[in-house]
This record gives sequence, C-alpha cells and structure tokens, in this order.
Amino acid sequence: MNASGPARPSAPGPTGGPAPADRRGLLFGVGAYALWGTMPLYFPLLEPAGPVEIIAHRIVWCLVVCVLALLVTGGLRRFRAVLRDRRTFATLALGGVLVATNWTIYVYGVLSGHVLDAALGYFVNPLVTVLLAVVVLRERLRPAQWVALGLGAAAVVVITAGVGEVPWIALGVAFSFGLYGLVKNRVGRTVEALPGLAAETAALAPFALAFLLWLGLTGAGTFTPADTGHDLLLASSGIVTAGPLLLFAAAARRIPLAVVGMLQYLTPVLQFLCGLLVFHEAMPPSRWIGFSLVWIALVVLSTDAVRAVRATRLAARTAARG
Repeated sequence: MNASGPARPSAPGPTGGPAPADRRGLLFGVGAYALWGTMPLYFPLLEPAGPVEIIAHRIVWCLVVCVLALLVTGGLRRFRAVLRDRRTFATLALGGVLVATNWTIYVYGVLSGHVLDAALGYFVNPLVTVLLAVVVLRERLRPAQWVALGLGAAAVVVITAGVGEVPWIALGVAFSFGLYGLVKNRVGRTVEALPGLAAETAALAPFALAFLLWLGLTGAGTFTPADTGHDLLLASSGIVTAGPLLLFAAAARRIPLAVVGMLQYLTPVLQFLCGLLVFHEAMPPSRWIGFSLVWIALVVLSTDAVRAVRATRLAARTAARG
C-alpha cells in the first residue's frame, strides 16, 4: 500500500445511495491491492542494492513512468498546474518525503527479514489514522474507536514484551503512511492521483539523482552496464510503483468507498502470508496474540464505521422527508 491517492466516492445510484460496484472496478481494486500485497516478493530481486539505493531508483523511475502516463493521457497540463501552485506543490513535496520514508522503512523491513512487521504496520495504519485525527485534527472519537485504539496499544505492548524490542518497523510504516494520508487530505480532491504522485516524485528526484550519481562515482552503486538484467529490474521499480496506483485510481472511480475500504485489507493479509509462508518468519505466541488484538481492533473499527455511515444516511433521509 504504497503511495496511493485518496479514494473517491462513486457516483450516486438511482436511489440516491452509492452506485453498485461494477465488475471492472472490483478487478482493478483487487489488482491494485494484490500487487501492493505481493511486493515483498519483488524487492529481494533487487539485491544486492540496498534499501536507500532501491528507493532512489524507485523515485526516479516512478517519475519517468508518471510523465509518460501523463503524456499518453493528456494530463501534462494538470501536472504543470500543480507545479505552478506553490502551496499545493509544497504540500505534495512534504507528502513525497513522508511516502519515501514509508518506502524506505518498508523495503528495509522486507530485506532484513521483517516482512511480518511490515504487514503489521499496514494492519495498524487505520488505528494510527484514528489516533492522528484526535491528536492533530482534535476530532472527538466514539466509544468503539477508543476501544479499537486501546486494543492496538495492547497489541504493541504484548509484542514488545514477547519479542523483547519495540516493533519499530511496524510503527514506522504505520505512522509514516498515516502522516502521508494526513498531508494528502490537506490537498483534498483537487489533485488527481497521477499528477499528485508525479509532483511528489518530482520534488524528490533531484536528491535521488544526486545520490545515484554519487553511488556511481564512488563505485558503490549496483546500476552498472555489467548487469543489464539487474539494471532492468531496478528500472522496473517505476512501473511497480505507478502501476498499482493507476489501477487504484481506476477502481476508486467505479466502486463505492465502502468497498475500497474493505479491499484495502487484502494488502496486509497478502504481506502477512508472504512473511509466514514464503519467508518462514517466526510467529511466537506473543506475536500471534498481538496480531489477533489488532485484527479484533480492526473488526471493532470497521463495524463502528459501517454503523456511523448508516446512521448518517438515515438522518439525511429523515431530514429530506421532513
């Protein structure tokens, strides 16, 4: 679940509610979240490149792919408009820093044998989003949301006590992506997903290019003419980054927001399965208990969200009839 724009509600259906999910929209959504969920299988292919070098390539090649996609779709004018708006571009640049931080922690987690911690981070992310709403936006929470936060905090305590260290990779992934979402919300829906990602990577590209140039000059880089296959794999990081985003954007226009919200759990589930079944990472009892507490918290949070949406719709219909 790397850089992704905010989901957009579908157009109203004939009864005034959200339009039903169409088949293509569901396929696009499943495709996006499945690709994000199976990324732990991709990054080890880029070794011996380290996490920072991988992220630098990811930024540069993602910008290339975004610009090409904007050329094909006729979106360069929207991209230029974003670059000219200093406030919007500054906000997106901050978002770029946060998402690059998220990418770096995530890739480090995968390459260092902590795929399960990375998956836990994306499971915890909805809880972090609620916490940020309280701390930053001063929102008032419903009782069920407080219960979910309490369960999430208990999960961190249990895992820390059982493993013997704070699960900083999970917390780093969760908080960096949560803060990224908060920054993206400042932009709102005025910037579409593709121009937004292009602007974020454009802000970071000069630094990424300078770092890659330094690696090349010092001989520490792995992008060399001697290994074309490895070079192509590093260049493919642009498609791996932008591809799921384009699928997500296509899905968000076709399916209800509630469906998008449910599909998002596909990503950490697949990451969890990769860590457990493919990389055979250890799951001692404390980890199982911690993950279970987080899963229960997500059930509480999701159930409360559904009830809140239904109550809002019922109140709106009652007001319309009155």
